[in-house]
Amino acid sequence: MAYQLASRNEEINIVAFDYGQRHRRELECAKRCAADLDAKYNEVDLRGVGSLLTGSALTDDIDVPHGHYAAPNMAITIVPNRNAIFLTVAFGIAVARNATAVATAVHGGDHYVYPDCRQEFLESFNAMQRLACEGTGHPDLHLETPFANGNKGDIVRVGAELNVPFDQTWSCYEGSELHCGKCGTCVERQEAFEMAGVDDPTIYRD
Repeated sequence: MAYQLASRNEEINIVAFDYGQRHRRELECAKRCAADLDAKYNEVDLRGVGSLLTGSALTDDIDVPHGHYAAPNMAITIVPNRNAIFLTVAFGIAVARNATAVATAVHGGDHYVYPDCRQEFLESFNAMQRLACEGTGHPDLHLETPFANGNKGDIVRVGAELNVPFDQTWSCYEGSELHCGKCGTCVERQEAFEMAGVDDPTIYRD
């Protein structure tokens, strides 16, 4: 998504969140992406909030489930209200920096497991933020969700057209030296490259 926005000559501010997740690999990749695009980068420390969002395999000492997202056991990867928290902070930053939009790359493939990736949530959140930011002098500030009705295969196809360095992106929940190849997001990553007909440069442990 960041590369897509950059291709439109948009000025980008990449915001990443440390909420006490089990590893920092995606944060390192976000910072590298910002440097590659000559974009501003801000890392928001939400570890205090994250410590209260217990019961998830992404924040607690709970085994990360393996398999496809369609499996019921993937519910253990839900972090309560995570996207609403992230987006609320992002909208505050957007107002402070006179931005015209907040963009998030949630996608249709996540709808089954994550309620805060569904179209109903995104539309309601956008309406709520318009009210929350009313009177701030930013009447056009809105939420952009370019992949909300697509899947990761669509994301890979767009990324390939934009020459995104996929080998410098991170999906795996486990955060080891290599992608595990078995967790839900690794399985989806492999499927996405196959659906898009694009070579997957990722090295998987299994």
